[in-house]
Amino acid sequence: MYRNHNCGELRIQNVGEEVTLAGWVQKIRNLGSMLFIDLRDQFGVTQIVISAENQNINQKMIEGIVTECVIQVVGTVIERTNKNTKIPTGEIEIEATKIQILGKCKNVLPFEVNSEKVGEVKEDLRLEYRFLDLRNDKLHQTILLRSEVMKTLRRKMDELGFTEIQTPILANSSPEGARDYLVPSRLHAGEFYALPQAPQQFKQLLMVSGFDKYYQIAPCFRDEDPRADRAPGEFYQLDFEMSFAEQEDVLKILAEIFTTVFKTHTNWKVDEAPFTRIPYLEAMEKYGSDKPDLRNPLIIQDVTAIFDNVDFNAFKGKTVKAIVVPKGAAQGRKFFDSMTEFATQEVGAKGLAWVKVDENNTISGGIAKFITPEVQAKLQEQIGMKENTAVFFMADEFKTVQKIAGAIRIELVNRLDLLEKNVYRLCYIVDFPMYELSDEGTIDFNHNPFSMPQGGMEALTTKDPLEILAYQYDVVCNGYEVASGAVRNHDPELMVKAFEIAGYSEDEVKNRFGALYHAFQYGTPPHAGAAPGLDRMVMLVADSKNIREVIAFPKNKKARDLLMRAPSKVSKKQLDDVHIQVIEEKR
Repeated sequence: MYRNHNCGELRIQNVGEEVTLAGWVQKIRNLGSMLFIDLRDQFGVTQIVISAENQNINQKMIEGIVTECVIQVVGTVIERTNKNTKIPTGEIEIEATKIQILGKCKNVLPFEVNSEKVGEVKEDLRLEYRFLDLRNDKLHQTILLRSEVMKTLRRKMDELGFTEIQTPILANSSPEGARDYLVPSRLHAGEFYALPQAPQQFKQLLMVSGFDKYYQIAPCFRDEDPRADRAPGEFYQLDFEMSFAEQEDVLKILAEIFTTVFKTHTNWKVDEAPFTRIPYLEAMEKYGSDKPDLRNPLIIQDVTAIFDNVDFNAFKGKTVKAIVVPKGAAQGRKFFDSMTEFATQEVGAKGLAWVKVDENNTISGGIAKFITPEVQAKLQEQIGMKENTAVFFMADEFKTVQKIAGAIRIELVNRLDLLEKNVYRLCYIVDFPMYELSDEGTIDFNHNPFSMPQGGMEALTTKDPLEILAYQYDVVCNGYEVASGAVRNHDPELMVKAFEIAGYSEDEVKNRFGALYHAFQYGTPPHAGAAPGLDRMVMLVADSKNIREVIAFPKNKKARDLLMRAPSKVSKKQLDDVHIQVIEEKR
C-alpha cells in the first residue's frame, strides 16, 4: 500500500497517528538541522519535517529528492508550531520516520509547475510538457471541474427522461458548415469515412427508430481554424434530441441545463428562465453580432435616415450606425484617437466619427460641425444623445458596418470597464435565415441544412430563399454561443426541396443522406434538438478566457498536438494499406 491517507485530509484530531502518504514534492526548505517538504497530491498539500539526526532515514537518499519527484513518506502526525491558516492541513505536519523515492525527476524543469507566473510561460512549451502543466493547481482543478460538470449534465438529462446512446465515430461526409476529417478505408479502395462534425443524422435516425429522448456527451470533429473560444480539430457537446417536440420544448430543456450547471458550480448570479428571446436580425441590428454579450449596456442604433441630407461625404450612400456612451464626454482626446486607431487598424473601418456633448448641451469634437441644431434634436430624441454623452458613428455597406459596429461596441465596454460583473446573462437567438449567399454568390445553407423552414413547403416554393427563416435557435451566454439547435425537417419532400434550393439534386440527396432520406419514408415523428457545447460551458464556469485551459490535452493555435507530436508522417506501408499516395509539394 503506497498510502493510507491523501495529502489533503489530515487534521489536528489525527495528531499521534502513524500515517503513510505519497505524492509530488512541491517545495523543499533546508534549514540545516531540519528539512521541510511540501508534499502534494490531487487532494491537497501536507508539510513533511525530516530531522538530520533521524538515523532511520538515509541522508544520501534525501539528497536525491528534488521538486516534482514522487516520494512515499511514513511518519507520525504532530501539531505544527507555526500554523498555516491558508491550507486545510495547516495545523499539522508529518514527522517522517521513513522516506522512499517512487518516481525520480530531472533536476531542471522546463518551467516552474505551481508558480503563479505559469501563465507567462510560452503556451507551446506548456503544451509540449502538458503532463507537467496539468499539475498546476489552477489547471488541475479546472479539469476536475469539467468532470463534475459532466456528472451534473448526466444527472440532469437522466432526471429529464433522456436515454444515453452512443453514435458512431466513423461516419459519412456531411455538409455541416466546416471541412471534414477524412479517414481512408483499407477494405474499400478510394473510399473514405469522415469523423462526424456532429451526430446529427444518427440522432435523427434514433427518433425515427422510436427512441423518445436521446442524449450523449459527444465528440465532434471539424477541420476549422482555432480561436480562443474554439478548439481546433475536436470538441465535445451535450447532444440531445426529442421526438414529438417543437421549438418551445427544446428551449425549456436548454434553460434547465444551463441554469442547473451554473447554479451548481458557481456563485455568480444566473438569469432565470425564460431567457430573453432575440430574433437574429434584431441581434445583428442592436449588437452587431448573433452572439451578443448582454452584460454590455451599449446598443448599436441606426441613424442613416437622420444623416440623409447632411453634407458629409463619408456618410453619403452608406448605412450609418451610432453608439451612445453615457458619461463618455468625460474622456479626453487621447481616448477618442485610440478608438479611431482601433477601428481602422484592428477592425478594418475606413474611419470612426465621434462627438461629445458637455453639461451645457454643447457639441464638440470629430464631426461636430456637421451636427446642425436640427440633426442634434433628432439624435437627442431618437438615440438619446444628451448632456455628458459621447457618440461614435460608423458608416459603410450594411453588413460591413454591422460587423464594425459590433467590434467597436465590445472594445468600448472593455476600455471603459462597463461590463456587468459576476453574472451569467443568457438569451435565445431565434429566427435564423434558412439560406445565405456564399462567397461565389450562390445560395447556401446558413446554419443547419436539416432544419425545418418556417412556412414549410409554401415558403420554399413561393419566397425569395434569402427571406426564408428557419426554426433554428442558439443559446448565448456572456458573448459566447453555448448551444445551437433546430426543429428538424422530417418530411422527405421538404428535405429534397430545401436541398434543391441550395444546389443539390434529389439524386445527390439520396446519395449523401440516403439513410435519412429512406428512413423518412417509413413514418417519422416530428422532432427537434440542440447541442450545448461542453468546452465553452466549462470555460464560462471556470471564468477562463481560453478554451485550451479547460481541455486536458488540447491542440495549439496551429492545430498541432505538441505532446504527442501529431499530426505526423506515417510509413509508406501504412499509406499503401489504405491506398493513399502522398505527392510532395514542389517549392
